Amino acid sequence: GGGNDEREQTLNQLLVEMDGFDPSDAIIVIASTNRPDVLDPALLRPGRFDRQVVVGNPDVNGRERILRVHMRNVPLAADVDIRTIARGTPGFSGADLANLVNEAALMAARKNRKMVTQRDFEDAKDRVMMGAERKSMAMTEEEKRLTAYHEGGHALVALSVPASDPVHKATIIPRGRALGMVMQLPERDQLSMSFQQMTSRLAILMGGRLAEEIIFGREKITSGASSDIDQATRLARAMVTKWGFSDRLGVVSYGENQDEVFLGHSVSRTQNVSEETARIIDEEVKRLVQSGYDEAKRILTERIEDLHTLAKALLEYETLTGDEITNALKGVMPRRDDTGDAGPALPAVSVPLTPAAARPQPA
Repeated sequence: GGGNDEREQTLNQLLVEMDGFDPSDAIIVIASTNRPDVLDPALLRPGRFDRQVVVGNPDVNGRERILRVHMRNVPLAADVDIRTIARGTPGFSGADLANLVNEAALMAARKNRKMVTQRDFEDAKDRVMMGAERKSMAMTEEEKRLTAYHEGGHALVALSVPASDPVHKATIIPRGRALGMVMQLPERDQLSMSFQQMTSRLAILMGGRLAEEIIFGREKITSGASSDIDQATRLARAMVTKWGFSDRLGVVSYGENQDEVFLGHSVSRTQNVSEETARIIDEEVKRLVQSGYDEAKRILTERIEDLHTLAKALLEYETLTGDEITNALKGVMPRRDDTGDAGPALPAVSVPLTPAAARPQPA
């Protein structure tokens, strides 16, 4: 942006050289960029770069192969499932996956393990995606109980709606800015979402707040659902304005009214929708979110005993895997080792610890 004589001269000379004067000149120009949006249009005209190759983030098969490359020199335990790790990292680039393997290796090294376990990869993934555990954070018993019911509500609704990714993990250990988390693991990379998946997602997002309301009453609802409400509102607005899921508005795309501001003064105003249409959009967004709220309320009211069971298990074990959640609802509580470590017990062969006598002593 802006005038720059040297840049203009360099670009013009490059364009001249690329056009070429002699058709027998066997010169190939190869270039790459991660900012195609700021390239000069003259570079992208036909005849300059004849072939454009767009390299997106890898799919699940690509992530699995990239992980195998980065794990080549890392000693892996017997329980490491590379496919599961690849499934749990949608949207990760190659650099993200390399960072994940390094983080898992560091976690194993801190615990004096000779091999990196699946648990290390799970913890590393949680750390990369959600932030480090805040084990030193002091939560009162009341806050823990409320968080357990909040996350239990999310998990229970996710298990009950018609179209949802399988629940992979639920935890009430604070990470980053969140006091708890329910993680769902897609079976495959999703390229699009159906209407049923969207409405199910709205119900799942409302499940946490509703669990608080049903168990503790409206007066005790906390601000913990602010992120859920924000996600639900954005999803419902996209359903109405982008994807045509409103009978009142039809299959039309509606942009948002925007003001271009420069140095505090309004320069131009872009009016995309009328005031009447904007009002209908707001009503439709509220209707969709409210329908998700009502569906979550129906599920949690019908399965209130399961909610108590799930919250009790989360309070006792802090972190539950998807299988443990399913078993807990059947009355089978998780079996853990006696180390006090939150999470599933691992096979003994997977975590060989270095004996103190065998460790190298400082000179």
